[in-house]
Amino acid sequence: MKRLAFAAAALILLPAAAEAGKARCFTTDDGYFDCNFKSLDRKGSFRISSPGLPSVSILIEEPGFGFGFVEIGGRNIPIGGMFVRQRDDAACWSNPDVQVKICAW
Repeated sequence: MKRLAFAAAALILLPAAAEAGKARCFTTDDGYFDCNFKSLDRKGSFRISSPGLPSVSILIEEPGFGFGFVEIGGRNIPIGGMFVRQRDDAACWSNPDVQVKICAW
């Protein structure tokens, strides 16, 4: 239940995002690509987007841990499991439950 409340609150906050900046991104599904990086809050939550690809968000629950969402057809779909910030590259987050990695440099 805590997860659902967090996810609902986080999705409400998404429209209050800051301006996007250019970045280089990586996702397990799409490989490396140029993207827009948008900070979503002071906790470090962010969204990456690129034309022709689904937008991906990591919403930080506590330092080093967050939940992922992918935007498909205008809907934010949760990615199962928790994402963990990588110690060897702080720009990367991985989710061992679904074997997904998301990076933005």
